[in-house]
Amino acid sequence: MSGLAPSLAASLERLSHRLRELDAALSDGTVASDPKRYRDLSREHAEVSGVCDLARRHAQRTDDLATARQMLQDLADDPDMKAMAQDEAAQAQADLDKLEAELQTSLLPKDPDDARNAFVEIRAGTGGDESALFAGDLARLYTRFAERQGWRCEVMSASESDLGGYKEVVFRIEGAGVYGQLKFESGGHRVQRVPATETQGRIHTSACTVAVLPEPDEAEEVQINPADLRIDTYRASGAGGQHINKTDSAVRVTHLPTGIVAECQDDRSQHRNKAKALAVLAARLRDKDRIERQAREAATRKSLVGTGDRSDRIRTYNFPQGRLTDHRINLTLYKLLTIMEGELDDVIAALVAAQAADQLAELEAATGV
Repeated sequence: MSGLAPSLAASLERLSHRLRELDAALSDGTVASDPKRYRDLSREHAEVSGVCDLARRHAQRTDDLATARQMLQDLADDPDMKAMAQDEAAQAQADLDKLEAELQTSLLPKDPDDARNAFVEIRAGTGGDESALFAGDLARLYTRFAERQGWRCEVMSASESDLGGYKEVVFRIEGAGVYGQLKFESGGHRVQRVPATETQGRIHTSACTVAVLPEPDEAEEVQINPADLRIDTYRASGAGGQHINKTDSAVRVTHLPTGIVAECQDDRSQHRNKAKALAVLAARLRDKDRIERQAREAATRKSLVGTGDRSDRIRTYNFPQGRLTDHRINLTLYKLLTIMEGELDDVIAALVAAQAADQLAELEAATGV
């Protein structure tokens, strides 16, 4: 671990030891017979091995740099070899700087929810029909992004508007690291464009709110007292043929102490709709607890990427200019149509990097580095 700060080298040494422990645990047959423990250890193994791989690459490039510098001394009288050694030394140093930054970022505290599946809730706001159409565009954006990641999407509930789009839609996304990728989408999204219904060619501004909630593990779900619930059934609306009109299969669950409501009408089975609605309700209650806890713990601190308050205006989509602006990190990209097709990678990468930089600055300030 030469060339690294002592604290960073010590952390990597601990991780190297932990990786050996994880290798031993995962080869133990008793662990494999416990699916949850095996899944948790496999997830940790993937994270730790990734960091250790960075450390190995850093060590290799450190050796390369030392070799190149030795060549510069030994071959000082050979211009061609000296130039080659100078190029190698410069490239090795650049690689080392990049690897050290990646190592520092990889060792920052992680949100334990990042690896979870997520519920994505989109609600039309100001702007009437145009807002509902934009809600539909956002739903398409996220589902296409999910498809590109190899994730699975499932609509939990949807309230469609008369002209298309959604007044409200909730869907579940399942896959590796879903919440960690999508959590920055929570907040207010503003769109500026000429609506299809606009005859004068005027640009309208409307808005939607997005909430991304981590899905709790079954064993960690919020314990809900059945006496605190009101469960209503009703006939599902929308496509579905005659069956939809004959059966009260849709379910609405109300948590009486908080007034939080969840509903599902996607399945023909009332039992399955109830289970899905309860899962959404548990995620909303858990998210409420998380926000309240964070507010108590950091009442005076505002994160670089926003408070997570659903009313925050986090982003503007300007269609006439083909521009997307994320106001939290002053990011502007002039490829809006491409992004709306699900290519959200650059936006998410910038937000993840900004959060990491903020965490690193806070850590350095706290330790006096």
